[in-house]
Amino acid sequence: MSLKTSYRFIAPFYDVFIDRATRSARQQSLARLPQQGVARVLLSGAGTGLDFPFLPPRHEYTALELTSAMLERAKKKAAGLRMQWVRGDSMALPFASDSFDYVVLHLIMAVVPRPQYCLAETARVLKPGGHILIFDKFLRRGEHAWVRRGLTPLMGQLATRLDVVFEEVLEAVPGLRVLADEPVLANGWFRLIELHKDTSNN
Repeated sequence: MSLKTSYRFIAPFYDVFIDRATRSARQQSLARLPQQGVARVLLSGAGTGLDFPFLPPRHEYTALELTSAMLERAKKKAAGLRMQWVRGDSMALPFASDSFDYVVLHLIMAVVPRPQYCLAETARVLKPGGHILIFDKFLRRGEHAWVRRGLTPLMGQLATRLDVVFEEVLEAVPGLRVLADEPVLANGWFRLIELHKDTSNN
């Protein structure tokens, strides 16, 4: 089963299982968006729009999602936001390089089959000096986590990977610097990470 098919079935139930558990972490992450000026912000893997209540209305947003089922549910939550809607793949973004000031990656890097492609594409469309806001579950380098790793072949096909090591993904994408890395849920399995794109890449 492909992820597109899987999430088409998951979409009607997604909010019930995910919203309350992740609400505080989403709010904390999105508080890093600028409170002044107007920024171009990409929500890559926007899902059903659970981030939308915490987005400052001043900015210009683009919501990208792989499945129309998720995107249709997200549209119901976007009142008061300047939002463009795009069906697309976070591993092959349909945007020009250096297009966005901020990119939000919430619970998407551990979903896609190749998280390094997702981060590399994010870095490509991000303007030099721009920021990436990440909220996701990651293993630490050297962490055995046999159960999570063992379940990944099944869970990765249905919904999400459990074995992504953030530091290994980051090493594959030059020009990004970690500004913040904070544990938020499940004894630090979930983390809030902010990255900055080096201006020397301009």
